[in-house]
Amino acid sequence: MTLSHIVAAAQNDVIGVEGGLPWNIPEDMKFFRDKTRGHAIIMGRKTYECVEHPLPDRLNVVVTRNTDYDAPGAHVVASLEEAIEYCKQFTDKYGDEIFIIGGGEIYRQSMDIVDIIYLTRIHKDYPGDAKYPTVDLKDFEIIEQRDRSEPEPFTFFTYARKQS
Repeated sequence: MTLSHIVAAAQNDVIGVEGGLPWNIPEDMKFFRDKTRGHAIIMGRKTYECVEHPLPDRLNVVVTRNTDYDAPGAHVVASLEEAIEYCKQFTDKYGDEIFIIGGGEIYRQSMDIVDIIYLTRIHKDYPGDAKYPTVDLKDFEIIEQRDRSEPEPFTFFTYARKQS
C-alpha cells in the first residue's frame, strides 16, 4: 500500500482560503482528477464540505471527530488510522495507492507516514486560512519535476520518501 498526499500550495504554503482555492489552474485540477480517479481518497470534514459532494469514481472517506456527521456518498470515520484501514479493504477495486487530499490537519497528521507527495507549487504567495505543513525534504527525493508558466508560474513536483 502506498499513502500519498496530493496538494497544490502557494509559495507561502497556503492551500485554501474561506473554503476554496485561492487560484484557478485548470491543468492542476486535471492532474488531480486524473491522478486520483479510480483510487481511495481521504479528506477531512472541512475539505468534504468545500468539494460539496463525493468525488466520482473514487472511494471517498471523510475523517471527523463528530460521530454523528453525515457525508452522503462517503464513508465517515473518526481517525486517520481508521480511514487508512478502511481503504485497505478495497485495494482490489481502488488499487493500492491511497490519496490524502486535505486539509491541513489531515496532511499534518499523515506527514510522518506518507510515501509520496504530489505537490503543485504555485510560485507566488497567497493570503489564506489553510496551510500545508512544512515538509522535511531531507526525508524525500524529487522523482519528477515539471515547470509550467500558464496561467501563472507553477511546478509539478513528485517527491518519494527515501528508503532507509
